[in-house]
Amino acid sequence: MFGSVLIANRGEIAVRIIRTLRAMGVRPVAVYSDADRDARHVREADLAVRLPGGYLDVEGVVAAALQTGAEAIHPGYGFLAESGAFARRCAEAGLVFVGPPPEAIEAMGDKIRAKATVAAAGVPVVPGGAEPADDLAEAARAIGFPVLIKPSAGGGGKGMVLVRSDAELAEAIASARRTALAAFGDGTLLVERFVTDPRHIEIQVMADAHGNVVHLGERECSLQRRHQKIVEEAPSPLLDAATRARMGAAAVEAARSVGYVGAGTVEFIVQGSGWGADGSGGAAGPDGPPYHFMEMNTRLQVEHPVTEMVTGLDLVELQLRIAAGEPLPFGQDDVRLTGHAVEARVYAEDPARGFLPSGGRVLALREPAEGRAARVDSGLAEGTVVGGSYDPMLSKVVAWAPDRAGALRALDRALASTAILGVTTNIGFLRGLVARPEVAAGRLDTGLVERLLREEGPDGGLSGAPLPPDALVAAALLFHSRQGAEGGAEHGDPWDVADGWRIGGRAWTGYRLECQGDVIDVRVRGLVGDAEVDVNEHSHSVSLRRCGGNEIAVTLDGATLRYVVAWDEAARGGGVLWLGRDGLAWPVVRHELGDPGDRARSGGAADGVVRSPMPGTVLVIKAEVGDRVSAGQPLVVVEAMKMEHSVPAPVDGVVTELPVRIGQSVELDGVLARVEPDGSAP
Repeated sequence: MFGSVLIANRGEIAVRIIRTLRAMGVRPVAVYSDADRDARHVREADLAVRLPGGYLDVEGVVAAALQTGAEAIHPGYGFLAESGAFARRCAEAGLVFVGPPPEAIEAMGDKIRAKATVAAAGVPVVPGGAEPADDLAEAARAIGFPVLIKPSAGGGGKGMVLVRSDAELAEAIASARRTALAAFGDGTLLVERFVTDPRHIEIQVMADAHGNVVHLGERECSLQRRHQKIVEEAPSPLLDAATRARMGAAAVEAARSVGYVGAGTVEFIVQGSGWGADGSGGAAGPDGPPYHFMEMNTRLQVEHPVTEMVTGLDLVELQLRIAAGEPLPFGQDDVRLTGHAVEARVYAEDPARGFLPSGGRVLALREPAEGRAARVDSGLAEGTVVGGSYDPMLSKVVAWAPDRAGALRALDRALASTAILGVTTNIGFLRGLVARPEVAAGRLDTGLVERLLREEGPDGGLSGAPLPPDALVAAALLFHSRQGAEGGAEHGDPWDVADGWRIGGRAWTGYRLECQGDVIDVRVRGLVGDAEVDVNEHSHSVSLRRCGGNEIAVTLDGATLRYVVAWDEAARGGGVLWLGRDGLAWPVVRHELGDPGDRARSGGAADGVVRSPMPGTVLVIKAEVGDRVSAGQPLVVVEAMKMEHSVPAPVDGVVTELPVRIGQSVELDGVLARVEPDGSAP
């Protein structure tokens, strides 16, 4: 076994690999970019090396490995994990690449070549055609609409176009080719029959260098948004044992067909409806649901923990042992699937804003206690800065139970006990999603989440309620307490306590609080341990006590709830309060009553202030001071986490301020421009 391994990745996967390396007695070496200087994976490794050129700097990674005496490089997942050129460079430098041979990577990285290779091995593939052998338009008409146009290179749904009729075909091919060329440098395309109500089911395979190949069961990955997985589980609620065995055997043959070694995933598209009694299982015949090879990911998958939890195997340890030349320590008949596991991906994104990337500093962090029923793969720590340079995934929350219903309940409890303050996340959305009746019943397909978003609002009605009354009261009391402390109460002078005390009785103190665009007036009188709070002319008896650390308990009309709280002194001029409960988090801002910048008085967007919808970098400025613009006209383009967002003028008028420049970093709600609305001049 290796004495030292360099991890050519970051975030939660780097931390996860470090955990296995330590358990095996192998020294972990990390690399980091300037943006990740203080990241958790850097702190947890024995040694960390700065990469001036970033994580994709092949020569920098190889040099770091040689400099630190590492014998092998584990690429985690991502670009380097699927680069045949990187695998070859490692071999040239005398380093072991923890992954498959470069020839296998390249054979499966080209979708057209991969389909031809596995089809020759007897693996079912989706009917279609591919360039240059086929004319795409003729192939599409031959297999019948609807069809999918896909780039041969790349993945993640980029460049994929659904074509429903012959009239759409020419433009769809042109659009897909432009995207493929821009994203992958290769405009080669293929066309496939579009499977109605498709399910995405993948098979985990393991192969050693001694000719042994096994599969470790399947993962259901049908809950997706924009072709990106959100929730994954093992095993699939769709498959019976016989279908699992057939799909597993097909995956093994696909791996054998390219001389595969290491951990890999063979992805299948499976007909999700039109067979069985309700489309969620049962037998329509001896062969079960039809399935077709889609592609093979030649690396460890993000969702590998669910396979680990139902098999009891450590896939990273197996990867390392195989890379060191050891044979697999078990055969196919030894693989057992026990219970059910479900994983949810926690992203830095705001579902209420159309899932735009978010960011900020992690002010407070609570993650579920790990054990047999729960696991967290996380790259977070208090103080972590989540910026716009990398993928928005922060962590993965995984739950296990003897059955699927129990696993879904355990996942919901684990998400509810998670608190990430300082960064807006999708945890509320995840809780709402796993509670949907369609999900509970196993009636899944890759379009389910998008349908919910179309039919039930921008976040599918899944993100939870806005600031609840008890959280509003907690915020008011905390601002009230803070005002008292700043008035000198902590120095022991009772006359400086801001409790509204008067000879004739306590007076009310008013607060105007804003949360997620809603502005609410609240009045408080008394001390936080025994106070009255008035909201919308309804008075409540309340108290607040601190429970240690950053937890508080708020009692409202006799009912007590606990919150995790944190103050963000740097945002919006200081004094932004974050409250977290049940996996949800709310940032609350106090406005000074009568402040000219108070959005309750100015009318929000109608005042012509253009704010950034996400933290990021100014990419393009499309106007100048003095320009006349129309409502909806793009003014500034902001980029975050490889996503571009065009920010429009909110009103007709004249641009009076542009306080940003190209390349400048901006915060969420940072001012990008001001437009003087028509008719507003005196």
